[in-house]
Amino acid sequence: MRVIGAPFSSAGRLDHEALAPKALRDAGLVERLRAALGADEPVTDGGNVAIGTSAAVAHRDEPSGVRSLPGLEAVTTATRSAVAETLLAGDRPLVLGGDCAILPGCLRGAQDALDDDRIGLLFIDGHEDAWPPHESDTGEAADSELGFLLGQHREQLPESLESQLPVLDESAVVALGPRDGAEIAAGDAPSLAERIRLVTAQELTLDEDSATEHARKALARIRAHTTRWWLHIDLDVLSSDALDAVSYPQPGGLSWDQLGELATAALGEPGCVGITVCVYDPDRDPDGTGARRIVDWFGSLARPTGRCSKPPDGRT
Repeated sequence: MRVIGAPFSSAGRLDHEALAPKALRDAGLVERLRAALGADEPVTDGGNVAIGTSAAVAHRDEPSGVRSLPGLEAVTTATRSAVAETLLAGDRPLVLGGDCAILPGCLRGAQDALDDDRIGLLFIDGHEDAWPPHESDTGEAADSELGFLLGQHREQLPESLESQLPVLDESAVVALGPRDGAEIAAGDAPSLAERIRLVTAQELTLDEDSATEHARKALARIRAHTTRWWLHIDLDVLSSDALDAVSYPQPGGLSWDQLGELATAALGEPGCVGITVCVYDPDRDPDGTGARRIVDWFGSLARPTGRCSKPPDGRT
């Protein structure tokens, strides 16, 4: 496993989520993963991708409606390269955001390295992240990245960025944990529930199926269409009681145990080629309690029973 930092905030700032990779390393994440995984899967620290000064551009682009467009293009290019290099070296990338806008570059990098456009996605997130950018309150790409990945709202993006964005097969994408349906309906925006398999946080909590069963069903659906898939975890899928160090909290959400069940069950299935974990905000965690809790969670997740199967080697 190679840990890669992507210190990007699609709000166009260098604080808040952009500080997460450093904060989690300082809290002992790499050492905890090494202790948990041992010799079976050596853990290296690949450092942070280079984004440059464009990450601090907060201007909202008028044609596309996207804020920090130069930064988004820079982080997409950088994460694409870093993920591809990692997979070609035979390692699995664990990419630490930053926010969810790093996901498209990660998936494109995996497609490049594996020569496979059919990579699936298990998307564990408190939001659907498919707003048309002009209708988003913020214009942040983290409001829209899953929509981009499904081919939506890309017409006004510059060609240099749009050409780097993969388009995923809707049948191989499952979202678990969104709870912003009321906000989407109030904004008269379409829900992804009309296009992909989507299980809300309320359904995960109240359904007779356990979180483990939901994860296994999700992977069964994804793996019916592809053998390779990416795991994306946005930590705002958690309740504020579990983790309040996120920029856009909502009522409800999952517990650490529920998120652990989802991720452990998913990682017990074959074909995981990479992982993103996003949206921890160190500026809202001054004493580091949240960072230590995240590191502890990673350590429990990396035990053998929750370990991802080895990524497929080489190209097909």
